[in-house]
Amino acid sequence: MLTGFSRFCYRRRRFVLLGWVALIIGLFALSNVAGGAFKTEFNLPGSDTEAATQILNRHGFESRTGNDGQIVFHAEQGINDPTVRAGVESLLAKIGNTVPGATIVSPYAPEGARQIAPDGNLAYAVIHFSDRPQEDYTKAGDKIKDIGGGVHVQGLQIEYGGDMFAAFSMPASEAIGLIAAVIILIIAFGSLLAMGLPVITALFGVGCGVALVSLTTRVLAVPNFTTSTAAMLGIGVGIDYALLIVTRYRQSLREGLAPEDAVIMAMNTAGRSVIFAGITVVVAVLGMFTLQLDLVRSVATGAALAVFMTMLASVTLLPALLGFTGRNIDKLGLPHARKNETANGQSFWHRWSRLVQRYPWYAAIGSTAVLIVLTLPLFSMRLGFGDAGNRPTGDTSRRAYDLLAQGFGPGFNGPLILAAENPGGPIAMDVMRNVSARLNETPGVSFASPPQPSDDGEAALIVVIPDSAPQDKATSDLVHHLRDDVIPQALQGNPTVAKLGGVTAASEDFASYVGGRMPLFFAAVLALSFILLMVVFRSILVPLKAVIVNMLSIGAAFGAIVAVFQWGWGASLIGVGKAGPIESWVPMMLFAIVFGLSMDYEVFLLSRIREEYDRSGDNASAVAEGLAATARVITAAAAIMVCVFASFVLGDDRSLKLFGFGLAFAVFVDATLVRLVLVPATMELLGRANWWLPAWLDRWLPSVSLEGRDTGAAPVHLEKRSA
Repeated sequence: MLTGFSRFCYRRRRFVLLGWVALIIGLFALSNVAGGAFKTEFNLPGSDTEAATQILNRHGFESRTGNDGQIVFHAEQGINDPTVRAGVESLLAKIGNTVPGATIVSPYAPEGARQIAPDGNLAYAVIHFSDRPQEDYTKAGDKIKDIGGGVHVQGLQIEYGGDMFAAFSMPASEAIGLIAAVIILIIAFGSLLAMGLPVITALFGVGCGVALVSLTTRVLAVPNFTTSTAAMLGIGVGIDYALLIVTRYRQSLREGLAPEDAVIMAMNTAGRSVIFAGITVVVAVLGMFTLQLDLVRSVATGAALAVFMTMLASVTLLPALLGFTGRNIDKLGLPHARKNETANGQSFWHRWSRLVQRYPWYAAIGSTAVLIVLTLPLFSMRLGFGDAGNRPTGDTSRRAYDLLAQGFGPGFNGPLILAAENPGGPIAMDVMRNVSARLNETPGVSFASPPQPSDDGEAALIVVIPDSAPQDKATSDLVHHLRDDVIPQALQGNPTVAKLGGVTAASEDFASYVGGRMPLFFAAVLALSFILLMVVFRSILVPLKAVIVNMLSIGAAFGAIVAVFQWGWGASLIGVGKAGPIESWVPMMLFAIVFGLSMDYEVFLLSRIREEYDRSGDNASAVAEGLAATARVITAAAAIMVCVFASFVLGDDRSLKLFGFGLAFAVFVDATLVRLVLVPATMELLGRANWWLPAWLDRWLPSVSLEGRDTGAAPVHLEKRSA
């Protein structure tokens, strides 16, 4: 079927190319007309934070259901200086009149008396917002900063606290990745024409994927960073897939095949690997659906669409483009010399493989030891969310954070909201005052406000200020202590229902939710990948080894992000303000993408090794030939990936820095230490056992051909050989 399909794409290349041009134009036109708005919705069904939000909404506290912002004022002449006070009150009045849904508590109002620091030089106003998409917070923050820019009072410093005010700009990762890809492909191919085909193919696939992501906003709440994530992933895998096919096509031409036959050979070998690898990445990314979070589902859907479209472009558009180039693929070559790719025995990678195979125990033990050492920091990983304290000091939200911490204590940057209601009628305010008193007596609590009743008299809220910063472990422990011990004991025997919420508590809930479900997600992806590899390679040990070594590379990446972002090793070199917890969403997203990409490289390498093994029956020779044939492609593909992912470190947002760094580090380790050292060493040590499959299981498994193998290729049955 793939042979006939490849021949069709080659012979009807003009129609295929026109079809793709029409598809990408049509999808973009449709997305402009029918696409919805991007929005970020953060919901945790069943959590205490969600329950607290519902209580607040039911009883008229809508302005306390969203994120709070602070406007921080510092004046050496004193906050109560008449000129300073006039400027501050004028600013707050303008904000109240022009920013919809904002409720302001002024430090000069009676209820804001505690918002002036003891030294009298520092004060802050609180801006309460009703719950809304993240993009609306950012718009409100930009408007408030514009208004504040018009206030000019001598000696008055104004800073803005909260995520809505943080400076944020998406790095030009797509452009940087494409520039890096062009340079690397030119070095790898030595031909401008050969370089251009993978880039063109990837751009078509990514363009269609991004347009489809825009269309999904009609049915899903899609965060605005989904497009960048999809483009980043699509560019990486799209160039990878096309690179593998083009490399195999050029090799076939050098072996004497006609262009049409070379296309068919490339698609029947490398093309099969691309289809399987693409399916594996899509499965790994969609595995995030097991977390049952709308935010995660949306991002997973966008990433899966981008990967699928780039895979589709690689197996349809690329054969057509190869039909246009024919034997001219190496035209427009560059001066630097390249060795014949078919002369594997003389290549560096063939000699490297033989070196590893000569000392397999040293290579296996040494590479495993390095990976284990890199993984060790993983065991101290603490999930959570960074805050403004992790941002560079040039950011206004970081300066506001520091001023509040100095003047009022670090906990003022992350207040907790206790929402209580009486399901049977009016709430007992004397009970709530007792709760407030118990909270003020609790170690770790800096201050708990008097209870504020709702207009209907059936609910009340209490603001709780911790002693510690929002991202500190002490704050996480305090949230659990208040929920599990202090609040239940204070309400014992009373029908009042109280839930602890707020942004800080929501971060802890999200970390707990994700942490509790990640093992299921990991197990589902690992099990399905093992089964797919077992079916394709007709082996037990090859997929088992693949799963283990991929977990080692992912573990090393997790260890690296803990060392840099949680422990602070070298964090200042990449613009991170200070150490903090690992963003709760990063491990699951990192696992899904890195595992999928790792399986790409595994399939590319093992499928070629299996092809050589089926041809020669010699495991050692098959490992050497397979590595020699794919190492340059894997190295070039990994280099492109590393450049694309590392470009995210150049941005302002800590979470994207963390994500990009983790991806780049994982791909680098996987494509070098794992794929070029550990895998060939273990395959040499296992010998024929690599391809062992019990006879009874072989009869039950479906036959799937990969890399040009006959579907009837017999697995090795060690029990028969030993007999």
